[in-house]
Amino acid sequence: MQTPPAPPRPILIASGIGAAAQFLFALNLTRPSTVVFDETHYVPAARVLMKLAYPTNTEHPLLGKALIATGMTLFGDNALGWRIMSTIAATAVVIGVFAILWMLFQRTRTAVFGALFVILNFTVFIQARIGMLDGFMAAFVILAIVALLRAMRSPPGKVMRRWILGSMLLGLAVATKWAAAPFVAYAAIAFLVMRRRDAAAWPGLRPIPALLILGGVSIATYFLTFAPAFFYAEEPMTLGRLIPFQLHMYAQQTQALPSHPYQSSWWSWPLMIRPIWYLYEKVDGAVRGILLLGNPAIMWGGLVAVAACLVIGIRERSIKFFGVAALWLGAYLIWAIIPKSLGFFYYYYLPSIFLCIALAALIDHRHGKWRHWGLSWDWAYLALVTLLFVMFYPIISAAALPNDQAFLHWMWLSSWP
Repeated sequence: MQTPPAPPRPILIASGIGAAAQFLFALNLTRPSTVVFDETHYVPAARVLMKLAYPTNTEHPLLGKALIATGMTLFGDNALGWRIMSTIAATAVVIGVFAILWMLFQRTRTAVFGALFVILNFTVFIQARIGMLDGFMAAFVILAIVALLRAMRSPPGKVMRRWILGSMLLGLAVATKWAAAPFVAYAAIAFLVMRRRDAAAWPGLRPIPALLILGGVSIATYFLTFAPAFFYAEEPMTLGRLIPFQLHMYAQQTQALPSHPYQSSWWSWPLMIRPIWYLYEKVDGAVRGILLLGNPAIMWGGLVAVAACLVIGIRERSIKFFGVAALWLGAYLIWAIIPKSLGFFYYYYLPSIFLCIALAALIDHRHGKWRHWGLSWDWAYLALVTLLFVMFYPIISAAALPNDQAFLHWMWLSSWP
């Protein structure tokens, strides 16, 4: 009897999807050749950090700017150098989402859907191609979730090092942007809930040591990322100033700011009421635009998926589906209490990634049930997502537009211009 072929190895499929994502994110990366949107803050800050000159852009920790500086060191102080590390971070998000879905559902198909949704969600594509901090923060959060989930079902000898790795990654996320700090608390809550439901989770790792390691390692990792500041030529950091400097950052982040044309309230982000023009001007010989917008099929359909996952989680007492919904709820609702005087749609970046996970989870739950007239609706939905990506590609990729009024073709809502 002939032995049936072995199923495809997920690691090979994940690598292929990651390679495709990296190619797409890096395609025409240097377009435009000028700084875009908040690159006006972070690229100059990275230049200063490369020289270890003096403190600058002090409202955020150092790590994200250090990563931008790394790209500039490797590829030069140009558009490629400013943005290359962001493409790698976005690819890590794609592969990380694949891994999360594989570990949750043990189906390659589900993981593939989720990873493709991430690639085709405009928010991920755009943040992959700009030198900003949010892409790095999201990558560290996603990879931390991967590490902590792997630790949950690892052999006893590997649990501790994977738990430590996840804690380190959370510390790195906070060292990029403080908006990641709630995920340290979320990890602690998830650990306690899962251990109460399943004593076999994280075998050999007792609650008190686990929480002490999570908190201690993440905090230590965070503070270690300030090491370059101790070598500034002017106003170098000292151990005595390290804690007061955190208070200075808090004051900077919570200060009252003047109104901004693209500001928006947290409740409006899921509806995409006020997207942001990162670029709309004549540059590099043509009118070009970059509109930070989400793929409508993912951003609006994902809300239905989150609600469905929450209902499934409660009705079926499924911690997987409840956890998927909780990822989005935790990443989004925290903005209702974060003391920021202004809000912007790009703060929704991390929740927009969790929408992709919710969609893939719902497709997994309904697999084989969404067929009509021979049509599989999950593949039809992916086709719709892909079609929308192609349709909007010119104004998310800074492609040359025919004239300065061409943007009207994509303005679906009156609040979008």
